Amino acid sequence: QVQLVESGGGLVQTGDSLLLSCAASGRTFSGYIMAWFRQAPGKEREFVASISANGYTDYADSVKGRFTISRDNAKNTVYLQMNSLKPEDTAVYFCQADWKGGSRRSPNNYRYWGQGTQVTVSS
Repeated sequence: QVQLVESGGGLVQTGDSLLLSCAASGRTFSGYIMAWFRQAPGKEREFVASISANGYTDYADSVKGRFTISRDNAKNTVYLQMNSLKPEDTAVYFCQADWKGGSRRSPNNYRYWGQGTQVTVSS
């Protein structure tokens, strides 16, 4: 069993930055594909970014060039650095772990996820 705890969300203004963290339990963290998803009110959960065990990254077009996903296997933590935030980035951000096959951009294809952290960007 893996537990994921997200932190770092908050209320910011357009153009500001935030660093989200996701701390994971479990001895096999380094082997997991990790991902960030987000869900705005009334919308489906959508892919933001993913990172493989060897550091390969993938980003949604809407965040490419503004967000950076990274991981520190020694700390069992994955990060999402968010720059140049926009009001449309407002959502609950979820960390998900242990891809089980299929599209890495589908939230249904990960075994574990956290409770989420709220990010609100004011205009």
